[in-house]
Amino acid sequence: MALLERVSTLVRANLNDLIDQAENPEKMIKQVILDMQNQLLQVKTQAAIAMADQHVLERRHKETVELEAEWMRKAELAVGKQQDALARAALERALSSKQVAAAFAQQVADQKIEVENLRSALGKLEQKLAEAESKSEMLIAQHRRAKVLTRSSEARMNISDKSKLATFDRMKTKVRRAEAIGQATAEMANDDIEDKLAALEKDDQVEQLLAELKTKRAG
Repeated sequence: MALLERVSTLVRANLNDLIDQAENPEKMIKQVILDMQNQLLQVKTQAAIAMADQHVLERRHKETVELEAEWMRKAELAVGKQQDALARAALERALSSKQVAAAFAQQVADQKIEVENLRSALGKLEQKLAEAESKSEMLIAQHRRAKVLTRSSEARMNISDKSKLATFDRMKTKVRRAEAIGQATAEMANDDIEDKLAALEKDDQVEQLLAELKTKRAG
């Protein structure tokens, strides 16, 4: 998703390179931190929504499983009353509930993957933000010292009577920091739900289940 791609870009960003390329390094550092904070809030919100969706899917799956069991109970009751037509109808409902339950089970599995991806991205972004915040003041101070040293060197060169001093290299102090964190995304697996019962003939299933219930009843 686009959100995880933006987070991945921020996590992989090398703050040193950004500062080196920026006309105003202090402004760049503050902007990077602001971007991380904004993305962190969005990831937290998205993770909360994904977790809520997972709970809903899990509840729906449980409900359909219970509904399947209820229709099977009613089918057994109909068989006991020698109401084959009612038993068949109940068994059809049970099979439909079983198919829906299988679909919900797959959706729950997919949603868990999404939640884990968001949690992983959140943790990495929090770590990157903490590092940037903890080192921002030091980086800014180092950059300011570098500018002071550069101006001081230029001033000494300007007031010098020796022309050869003008050929000296200007001092260039770069801000350096530790390391960038690796990529934060993993592609979510969103495989299509396999309908294992699609190839089965519903009428044959109903008749088979009815026969089993009769045999069970007779026994």
